[in-house]
Amino acid sequence: MISAQTIVNQLIHQNAPYSPKTEGTAFAPVNIALIKYWGKRNNALNLPVTDSLSIGLRTLGTTTSIRLHQGQDIIYLNNERLPFDHPFAQRTSRYLDLFRRQPNDGFMVMTKNDVPTGAGLASSASGYAALVLALNDLFQWQLDKTQLSILARIGSGSACRSLWDGLVHWHAGQQDDGLDSYATPLVYQLPTLRIGLLTLSNKTKPVSSRIGMQQTVHGLSLYPAWKTMVDTHLTQITQAFEKQDINGIGKISEHNALAMHATMLSASPALCYFLPETLATLQTLWSAREAGLNCWATLDAGPNVKLLFEAETAHDVKKLFPDINIIQPFVS
Repeated sequence: MISAQTIVNQLIHQNAPYSPKTEGTAFAPVNIALIKYWGKRNNALNLPVTDSLSIGLRTLGTTTSIRLHQGQDIIYLNNERLPFDHPFAQRTSRYLDLFRRQPNDGFMVMTKNDVPTGAGLASSASGYAALVLALNDLFQWQLDKTQLSILARIGSGSACRSLWDGLVHWHAGQQDDGLDSYATPLVYQLPTLRIGLLTLSNKTKPVSSRIGMQQTVHGLSLYPAWKTMVDTHLTQITQAFEKQDINGIGKISEHNALAMHATMLSASPALCYFLPETLATLQTLWSAREAGLNCWATLDAGPNVKLLFEAETAHDVKKLFPDINIIQPFVS
């Protein structure tokens, strides 16, 4: 099986001139998947079973700075230095192992998230994307966005989509080495689309997406039907974007998200990321929609809810959910 190290060595050309700067810094946006990524054909390289589609939230994400130093890695998360045995620090160091030229090369990483870490708001996606961009800045690799998308995907699958604002398509690819599995930005612009973030819990979810995917794919679930559904949803949502049909986009996104969670529930043992507040929020939304509110939900692997709606609906959505954080993902 092809290793992550082999792919990294191929992409960054280990024999290239070594001229790191003092520090590399980068920002990467959170991305909200409209057509979900759930399930892998290769766990080591984070190669997905299906394509997926997301929107980058240009005002929310992760800012990361990185420096070289000798010795053990030093990891800061949201201004707090983490102990070396902290799960976040260990995951970060294991990923950085791919980029050490000498065994005693260490890194100092300072990363800040605008959204809760590990709560189903795509902080790992923006986190690994920002880390890859910061490494590219530090080492002056001058890699293109396709190469950086592949490197980010090795850290966290959906991170490959967080190199861009706006609409992004992650191509699943077919090659064993994953060099055809990367994201590309799409040209569609919807200036009147709004995305609302409802943070119902800041706690780290009890089952990571990585483990949850394995449990769903191998747990005698409804997963075999997932790929066909994703293919259908991708076609439908692309047509909706072409027509600038925000209600159609919302309807397809909600169906896709709920189908993903239904697939998780069908696994054995069952997997559920919802909290009571999640269901209450969805039921409130559905009741309002029956009364005429054009607003739709999507959920990733976590309890928090994201809403999609037109700008002209924002006042009514805010009245229904006062704590919502409304984002304009496309520049007018």
